[in-house]
Amino acid sequence: MSDVPAPSEASPPAPIYLPPSMKLDLPRALRALRSLLRDKENTSQVFEIMRALNGRSTVRNYRRLLRTPQGGRLAYEHEELIHHLDDDVAMAAYPAGSVGAEYLAWRLAEGLSAEGLAEESRKGLDLSKLEMRHPYAWFGRRIRDTHDLWHILSGYGRDGLGEACLVAFSFAQTRGLGWAVIAVGASLKAIKLGAGRRHVAAIWEGYRRGRKAGWLPGEDYRSLLAEPVEAARRRLRITPPLTYDAIPPELRDRVAEAG
Repeated sequence: MSDVPAPSEASPPAPIYLPPSMKLDLPRALRALRSLLRDKENTSQVFEIMRALNGRSTVRNYRRLLRTPQGGRLAYEHEELIHHLDDDVAMAAYPAGSVGAEYLAWRLAEGLSAEGLAEESRKGLDLSKLEMRHPYAWFGRRIRDTHDLWHILSGYGRDGLGEACLVAFSFAQTRGLGWAVIAVGASLKAIKLGAGRRHVAAIWEGYRRGRKAGWLPGEDYRSLLAEPVEAARRRLRITPPLTYDAIPPELRDRVAEAG
């Protein structure tokens, strides 16, 4: 007798994974945006916006990854970078001045962890989908877990303006509509608060820098972490954030003030 179960006895097929935001949900995104603009530390609202608007870009960018020279290997290995980025011993082994060393110093100074960001992304979500062993889910986690590395590479701080500039940079890199909504919302708030043209110009500069830069989602981050920061920026065509740097640090949180 065959050990193959009869069709009626077979296990039901596993559900097909689709990113939570394959259908755009603008009202949901705008509700989350209002909460985020009231409190820039309410990071869970960023992920709520992403879930509402970015699903199509996740699929599109994963397919783009596969078309890059090393993308097939990266997708096959599907490394979860979060574990390496939070390993202080492993990160401390990177040479001084490297992306990895700068990231570790920044992360410790800010009191952050990749796992802490992941925890914010899990709020209010079905974890079976977020942590699913599926290419699209893995790629979404990859974008999430490297967000703070993009802070290092772009030169943007965690102040309100720096975050707004980085989301504009991220929109240029990924074409995810959630990033665009946050950048536009921050720009409108800066105008409302009288922060002036410089803040809006800095956010726009973030977008233009992201357009000119190499495609960061396709990077082999293990290799990138070992590169000197300035060499990595030159290779990736990441120009200095001149407009952002020209704004005094004490004024950069104007886009994050209550209002």
